[in-house]
Amino acid sequence: MIVALAGVAGALAFGALANEREFDRLIADGDAAVVAERPFEAIEAFSGAIALKADSMLAHYKRGAVYQSQNELEAALRDFRTAADLDASSLRAIESLGDVNVALGRHERAVERYEFFVSLDDRNARVYYKLGLSRYRAGRLKEAIAPLQQALQIEPGLGEAHYVLGLVQRDLDALPAARKSLEEAARRSPASQTAAREALADVYLLDGDYGRAINQLEALAALEPTRADRAIALGLAQARAGRDDAAVTTLGRAVERFPDAPQVYAALGHVWLVEAQRRGDRVALMKAVEALTTAAGRSDATSETFAELGRAKLLSGDRVAAERALRQAVDKLPVPPDAYLQLADVTARDGRILDARDALLKYATLIGDDKPLAAVATQIADYSVRLGEPAFAVRWFDRAIDEAGPNTGLQARLAEAAWRAGDAARAHKVIDEGLASEPDNRALQQLKRRIPR
Repeated sequence: MIVALAGVAGALAFGALANEREFDRLIADGDAAVVAERPFEAIEAFSGAIALKADSMLAHYKRGAVYQSQNELEAALRDFRTAADLDASSLRAIESLGDVNVALGRHERAVERYEFFVSLDDRNARVYYKLGLSRYRAGRLKEAIAPLQQALQIEPGLGEAHYVLGLVQRDLDALPAARKSLEEAARRSPASQTAAREALADVYLLDGDYGRAINQLEALAALEPTRADRAIALGLAQARAGRDDAAVTTLGRAVERFPDAPQVYAALGHVWLVEAQRRGDRVALMKAVEALTTAAGRSDATSETFAELGRAKLLSGDRVAAERALRQAVDKLPVPPDAYLQLADVTARDGRILDARDALLKYATLIGDDKPLAAVATQIADYSVRLGEPAFAVRWFDRAIDEAGPNTGLQARLAEAAWRAGDAARAHKVIDEGLASEPDNRALQQLKRRIPR
């Protein structure tokens, strides 16, 4: 009996040893396949190893890494998650989980993984950088600063961290700090110089430093001469700096190099249109119409192009063509809000007050709280009175007063609209408020006498 038990134990030990050897062989075969760039063989080998030892963190991690390299992200995520569950202290599994979540656009999940990583190892500059970047991409701008600064404290030469820190500072409107970070990024990280120069140009433009912005954009255009957008950005920056001749030259050459790019014609038309408006130049206006018409004739013309063509046509006195272009502008997404303002102007000139009001309402919806709306709200209210809708007018006069503050002229119009809407009590309340600030206001005094209590 004892001999039999010993034999069974020996057989089990031999089997376990054989399994261990087979597991090691499969792991080695998988590693060799990875080096030889044979990912499918690697996956097969690592899967065999997992079949032998389902609780192997290493096998799951290695197979996940191969899936990740093949962009099979969900499969990679499953393997990395299993690896992390099997060994909660495995830093490479935790970091890889963060990386795959980033690739999947799940930035909050990535933040959680990187935060856990740095709670275990607070000396890894690369992961602090990844944490800051993920928080930035998740829209957590202020929270992105600390890990990026920590990354740079550990590794001052980490150009990518300088770059992302500059983006965060730019988006927080800390322009001097953003300039410093992005200049450092461009100096330290040649691999990200193009992105850093692009962001630097943006910061310089926001800061009104057109000379430095143009220098960066000229360098980018020279580095990437086959990209039409580089020439466009340079030309538009030159125009913003008041260098109209240089802008026209830059964009004129771009039209010759990129004759099939409608955005180049649109940019040239924009420059001519701005010049025409600033100088009252009819020749510039004709050139603007020509360039914008060419751009609008392409199938991929943008709503902005149609809107600018509409404005150019309106300036040239062709209201029919202006409205046609503006209708095309508001039919394409994304719609520039000003297209609705221009459409309201065109239709109002033709006496189509309902169309004008509808356009202004759509403008107000698009703008929301981003810009002052008192003037537009007043116009909507005035149109509503003319359309026989005083109750609707009351709402918009209220909004105009809320934004612009008490104004006896607006208060008089609001009171009359409230009276016409059948709310005499509201009308008298508004009148009394207006007279309290301006007792001698004739319009309010007349309304008070005319409106019965």
